[in-house]
Amino acid sequence: MMRHQCRYLVGAACAALATFALSACSSPGVRVGLAETGTLAPRPAQPEGYDQPGYGFPHLIAGKDPVDLTEPGSFGIGTAPVEIIDTRKFPQQINIPAFDGPPRRVTHMLPRHSRDKTPIIGEPNDLPLGNVLEASRSQTGEQWPAISQTPWTPPDPTLAVGPAHIVETVNMAVAFYDKQGNLEFYANLDSTGNPGFFETVGAGNFTFDPKCFYDHYSQRFVIVALEVYGSTESWICIAVSDDSNPHGVWYKYRTDSRVQVGGSWYWVDYPGFGYDQTGYYVTGNLFRLSGGGSGFAGVLFRSYNKTPLLSGQPAQWTDVRDGNGASVQVAQHFGNNSRPFFVSVNSTSSMKIQAITNPHTSPVLSTTNVTVPSFSYPTGGAPNLGGGSIDVLDGRIINVMWRDGRLYAGHGIRANSKNQARWYQFNTNNWPQSGGVTYAQGGNVDGGSGVHTWFPALYENKDGHVGMVMAASSSSTHAAVRITSRAPSDPPGTMGATQQVAIGNTGTSGRWGDYFDIAVDPVDDRTFWIVGQYPIASGWETWISSFKVSFCEADWNGDGVVNTQDVLAFLNDWTANNAKADLNGDTIFNSLDVLAFLNLYNTPCD
Repeated sequence: MMRHQCRYLVGAACAALATFALSACSSPGVRVGLAETGTLAPRPAQPEGYDQPGYGFPHLIAGKDPVDLTEPGSFGIGTAPVEIIDTRKFPQQINIPAFDGPPRRVTHMLPRHSRDKTPIIGEPNDLPLGNVLEASRSQTGEQWPAISQTPWTPPDPTLAVGPAHIVETVNMAVAFYDKQGNLEFYANLDSTGNPGFFETVGAGNFTFDPKCFYDHYSQRFVIVALEVYGSTESWICIAVSDDSNPHGVWYKYRTDSRVQVGGSWYWVDYPGFGYDQTGYYVTGNLFRLSGGGSGFAGVLFRSYNKTPLLSGQPAQWTDVRDGNGASVQVAQHFGNNSRPFFVSVNSTSSMKIQAITNPHTSPVLSTTNVTVPSFSYPTGGAPNLGGGSIDVLDGRIINVMWRDGRLYAGHGIRANSKNQARWYQFNTNNWPQSGGVTYAQGGNVDGGSGVHTWFPALYENKDGHVGMVMAASSSSTHAAVRITSRAPSDPPGTMGATQQVAIGNTGTSGRWGDYFDIAVDPVDDRTFWIVGQYPIASGWETWISSFKVSFCEADWNGDGVVNTQDVLAFLNDWTANNAKADLNGDTIFNSLDVLAFLNLYNTPCD
């Protein structure tokens, strides 16, 4: 087996692996990271329902207790060795395993787990809240169908956008595309690949909840995936490309993520994944792995020091825990943030904002609750043509993005007898050094008559434009992927009318998502890229699309084109004394409004 595995490793790494294997066979102690020792364990029982034989490497069970985060404010430190892998040496660059279905639910492969999701009811308020405008703000560019049904559901799609490539991850595969949609690389993430993307670092036959992003500070692609086996193992696998091209060398790490709270051990589920100038950050819900304690222990915050990961040195990280948190998402940062930021739902009228001081040395977690427009949690699922009810989850935060003091987050709510996407912008000001975080604006994205929207993911570009992707469906339409956007001059809390970029051709039901994703192109810091899912006859399909925000006040009819039809539309509103046509705001409809429109008509679009 060692010769087989060494075909995919680079020089010194292969030699190190051979030495590692020999020491494992001849000695009861195996070096794991820089400070942990352990023994080779028997191959654990395969996850429930899985019939693929074999694991990549033997599983290594650390010989000491997991990091102890029982005491509030305590933190742990960990290390792990690197494996240097060159994807160009994989025997097949596009290796899509045959699949006949039916797919397996990811949650059925995991240990039984649950937590109390009873909503905390906050005080109602009348904070301002926007909705959607009549006109669209988005102009689509490149788009294509991406990864389709694997043996797993839901797909949990995310994407990373580099200078020339798009990386997509789903349960349980990774693909590289050029920006015209040409597939250049495909592999399973677990040991069922040839090899699997994380197999060579030790991953077994069940990775789950993968995520990816492009770190624009360091110009690297980064991928994370989780593992859990039996009552003894929990891992966070993380990989960092050696440059801005995903083809080639990756530095890969398999990091122990077992956490001790009291007399029980816990495993990590449902990761958040973000970055800033100095670190990569993973959050995750903590469910009981073994022991007799509580079944849920809050949220793990893991901070990886970025510096060693960029040069293929052993990984270093710190861990802290919030025993009162759940489903926390990490910001992807743009600008000079002093600390990494995190967001989760606190109550039906507040969000929990958190930050970590000294994340890579002696981490301290700060928390503040910020009042937002009150809401109800999603209920009843979303209907769709020819199908049953789609699970829109529980209103948890889907993504978080920070740029120059503006913190964005989105989640699902219930309003007007349907599920709707909700978004927020907060100003972080100088918190947590001083002052506090304030609510700046927010809105609901109503998809129209009978249309449910959910899974909002949003980003801001360098012009202050905000792009968003979401899922949508109604009793008369199949499930679809929609986008929307806004310009800084739009009324606070508003988004443009939603646009459909992909739609299914069959009915569906059950677990969906569990999230969609969005990123901004590092080449121009203007173009948004999104990924979402929709149903086809063979299961789920993902869709990648790009778009820009085109803000033209002269686009009076909202068709994305400024032409004589807009002139006619304006004149109709003007002659009808429609308030929209009172462009100078003097409440008088006269030639001054016509001149103002002509000025807009001759002004280039934003």
